Amino acid sequence: SSLLDFGSWRRVMADLAPIFDSLKELSAEDGTVGVERLKHVLVKIGMQDADAMSVMNVVQNSEGRVNLNDFAAWVSLKPQMSVAWNDNIILATDSYKFSHWKQYPPGTEYVYSYFESRGCERKEWNEVAFFGLQYFLKRYLLGQVITQAKIDEAVTMCSEHFIGDGLFYKEGFQYILDKHGGKLPISIKAIPEGMVVPTKTALFTMVNTDPKCYWLTNFLETLLVQVWYPMTVCTNSRYQKLSIHQALADTGNEEWGIPGGSCFKLHDFGFRGVSSVESAAVGGAAHLVNFLGTDTVAALLCCRRYYHATKAAGHSIPASEHSTITSWGVEHEVDAMKNMLLQYPSGLVACVSDSFDVFKACRDYWGDELKELIKGRISGDSWGRLVVRPDSGDPTETCVQIVTILCQQFQDDVITTKTGHKLLLPYIRVIQGDGVDYESVPKILGALKDAGFAADNMVFGSGGALLQKLNRDTFKCAFKCSEITVNGQAREVFKDPITDKGKASKKGRLTVQRAEETEGREEDRYKPRQDENGIAGGEGFLHYSADGKFVTVASGRGDPSKDLLVEVFRDGVLLKDWTLQEIRARADIPNGPFSQG
Repeated sequence: SSLLDFGSWRRVMADLAPIFDSLKELSAEDGTVGVERLKHVLVKIGMQDADAMSVMNVVQNSEGRVNLNDFAAWVSLKPQMSVAWNDNIILATDSYKFSHWKQYPPGTEYVYSYFESRGCERKEWNEVAFFGLQYFLKRYLLGQVITQAKIDEAVTMCSEHFIGDGLFYKEGFQYILDKHGGKLPISIKAIPEGMVVPTKTALFTMVNTDPKCYWLTNFLETLLVQVWYPMTVCTNSRYQKLSIHQALADTGNEEWGIPGGSCFKLHDFGFRGVSSVESAAVGGAAHLVNFLGTDTVAALLCCRRYYHATKAAGHSIPASEHSTITSWGVEHEVDAMKNMLLQYPSGLVACVSDSFDVFKACRDYWGDELKELIKGRISGDSWGRLVVRPDSGDPTETCVQIVTILCQQFQDDVITTKTGHKLLLPYIRVIQGDGVDYESVPKILGALKDAGFAADNMVFGSGGALLQKLNRDTFKCAFKCSEITVNGQAREVFKDPITDKGKASKKGRLTVQRAEETEGREEDRYKPRQDENGIAGGEGFLHYSADGKFVTVASGRGDPSKDLLVEVFRDGVLLKDWTLQEIRARADIPNGPFSQG
């Protein structure tokens, strides 16, 4: 139900108090009043009709009446309940955006803008896995998103927020409500989600479809540019997948389909380390484009609600934390560990092992006292695995030492891969969940390889480094206007600051095409200006990617039939609804888990 926020409840309580005695006079002898009468009073004192009905559904008895004393008590307690966040897309923007409708040239009818990665601060990363726009479209833009109540709320907020009048364009939003039924008159084209393209390639474009709403395109920048986050997480996760996959291949792995290969090798531990529940949901979903392991439950909901996951998109296992082990005391740590094996006698179970002495735990507990219990997890029709988790120390040194100890303690069962690397039998593995990021993963796996151990001995868990240790500048994401139409005439728009060549933007209408399908002369290839004496905006309209495989064709010179940008949204309607299954297949690496037959 759409129950009121805290401020509304305070207002209702204040307004209800003076008339409460009058309400009692209207009540029956048993102190109750009819639902419709009380609802009428609540609407009269300022409650929305839908909210009043929601309240009645909560407080009425089986006979459709409300006890006034119980109702008063319930109202007074309501502020102690959870307060929902109610979306208002008019207020989901930067403050200065409210003033921009006055700043475009007189006669402006259309504003066309695009979003791209202008490069990456991690020099070895030269491509992005595009993901997350569909979430923002479904979550914030579909259907009627402008209502009279939202306009009125924005009027009040802006009148309090700004110094001076006339900044909020009420007439513009009222026009969208009256003319378009509150649906946003814009068109968005985008690279298919999951597609991997080089940096400096246009990822989505946006233009208004009603000339009276020219100001709307860039008003929505603030919200839609947040796609930088799931896109960056997805790419961060994918680069680690590439590292893990390569290490598996280099050390003799032969099983690539699910559940083998890389699909469970990087587990999302990031829920507690992100800035919000929404970040956990969207960022966690971005990771699940590449892997199947997660402890971020919000990501499962995101995949189900916004990407058509028919069942849980990721999986987890029973696992201990330090409190469940250390609460047994130092002398009984081994009993705590034994308890984990007995409580979960089959399947996978993970146990943190560094509470006191991780090397002793691996040598004396897992590798001796509990050894037969571990080995017995694979027997007959029963299959199980212990995953040993260190959680401190230098990640590279610790992982090498632990795998060395376990291979010594279980040496009778250690096998050798086709590349000559040692591999524990499936009943035991190691998960490193501390200090794991795109740099430490290949470092750890490289050290293990050099020490003679297979990468398949390891699993990784990553938290803040996976979902949080990145920002909009990681991929230098930007949203720029490249064309406006004024009085029926299209004009190219660009920026090209002499103080930063990397911020030069593209001109005109854009298409993204495969280079092999695009004809172009050498003189048409984009050449940026070299100094302040050069031509502002550079020369040429063919923006080739660094690998030469893609080209963003600017200045409206592209071939729409070859455009990789697909219209995904128009006038409040979603036109493309990608599934997680499609996205995973598109984003997968060569010979990856989602590419197998």
